[in-house]
Amino acid sequence: MRKLIAAIAALALSACGQAEGNKADGGTAEVDAPVGQPTMVLAFGDSLFAGYNLPRSAAYPAQLEQALRQRGMNVRVQNAGVSGDTTSAGRQRLSFVLDSMTVKPDVALVELGANDMLRGLPPAQARQNLDAIMAELDRRDIDIVVMGMKAAPNLGGDYAGEFNAIFPDLADKYDAEIVPFFIEPLIFNRSLVQSDQIHPTADGVKAMVEESVDTIEDALD
Repeated sequence: MRKLIAAIAALALSACGQAEGNKADGGTAEVDAPVGQPTMVLAFGDSLFAGYNLPRSAAYPAQLEQALRQRGMNVRVQNAGVSGDTTSAGRQRLSFVLDSMTVKPDVALVELGANDMLRGLPPAQARQNLDAIMAELDRRDIDIVVMGMKAAPNLGGDYAGEFNAIFPDLADKYDAEIVPFFIEPLIFNRSLVQSDQIHPTADGVKAMVEESVDTIEDALD
């Protein structure tokens, strides 16, 4: 149990880096896809999307795009991950991100909340911010996929119960698809974590994509 607690707490820190840790942008991996206007997916989150200490091409949005294209889907995934973002910071920048896009996204992946939990911020505050983010996406007629997170067990049962309920509750409210625990593939396989024992490797990101791609494909369908 001590190992499990340490693993969840450490891996959740992957959303907490304050500096943009990406290596030089390697671009999105090129995979043949159908011609025509692609479906646009916005990956809106923290360093789990930004790809801390990885080439841009190895970050979750790029690997997800590649996986979807290998399934024959004409999809573009735009990386709007910012390391260190809390739900409050995400809420503040959402409108700017959406207004800056040349093509309105069809689907938005919302991946925020781990930093709130790590800082011990009230779950009610995270819920309010995520609700506002999803309300704005819903107002703009953008479908949502909720990338769920769970609280580290050492924060106590009351905190965990309140925090963990945020993601399925809001998914129900906005009729959204949900990935229940985004970093779950990493918890028991430490080889998928970088040497800092915090951030996922490129293979770790691949495992996260494999675990979540079916849910995202359902949302696109």
